[in-house]
Amino acid sequence: MAKNFAEIAFTDAVKKLQGKYGSRKSYERMEKFSMIDGLTDNEITFIENRDSFYLASIGAKEFPYIQHRGGPKGFLKVLDSKRLGFIDFIGNRQYVSVGNMATNNNVSLIMIDYPSRSRLKIFAKAETVELDDNSELFKTLNLDNYKFRPERMMVFHIEAYDWNCPQHITPRYTVEEINAAFTPQKDYIVRLEAEIKELKEQIK
Repeated sequence: MAKNFAEIAFTDAVKKLQGKYGSRKSYERMEKFSMIDGLTDNEITFIENRDSFYLASIGAKEFPYIQHRGGPKGFLKVLDSKRLGFIDFIGNRQYVSVGNMATNNNVSLIMIDYPSRSRLKIFAKAETVELDDNSELFKTLNLDNYKFRPERMMVFHIEAYDWNCPQHITPRYTVEEINAAFTPQKDYIVRLEAEIKELKEQIK
């Protein structure tokens, strides 16, 4: 990876504000020692367990555009330590993100695990790939047992990433996570009801 997160994110204006508010010295150390050449097992596991992420692109009129992308858990796949990819499903056909990438392929991704209050930020170069142009990539990214209409593929070439602090992330849980958490209690209730029924039968 050619750059670390701080080298990209900390512009002169950002550094000036850090100096003004007293955080510049600590972030100077971050710039020097946070160079990581590709994703580690920690990031890979985190990404593979996501069912959504936020994608930011920049339009020709210099406004950022942020879009939510979702699918079954693991729809965003780690191709290797420096590349992510997913199948772009047909949606509302505005094509704002795809159009933005045609003129500026610099993007940011934000992924959040709400229960653990974890957040991963990624700077990347986006590449759009037509479905017919790379059948092997489609096989890699294809999703089993998920009804969708593929329109294209997207590959993100990672430039840098960083973990955010957990402050102000409100824990949220999916229906699947809630059901899993309550499964032991439900099983216990079923066993108790069965025992009560058996005892009632013995009393008769």
